[in-house]
Amino acid sequence: MSEEGDTFFVNLAEKFLGLILVIIGAIMLYLTATTSGPSGLGAFITFFGVLSVIMVVIGLFLLLVRASE
Repeated sequence: MSEEGDTFFVNLAEKFLGLILVIIGAIMLYLTATTSGPSGLGAFITFFGVLSVIMVVIGLFLLLVRASE
């Protein structure tokens, strides 16, 4: 069975994962936006831009949504 301490650590892990996803997604978005030219990402710039935005949105979702108890 689940105890009160178990849900605390699950909630803490969820918030930590959300924070990590937001940080990695923001860094990835910045590097994707500033890399240009033929020696950069080339045709993959749209792919990595969309992927980084998705990571930021999922991270924000994990940070803002409260888990049911």
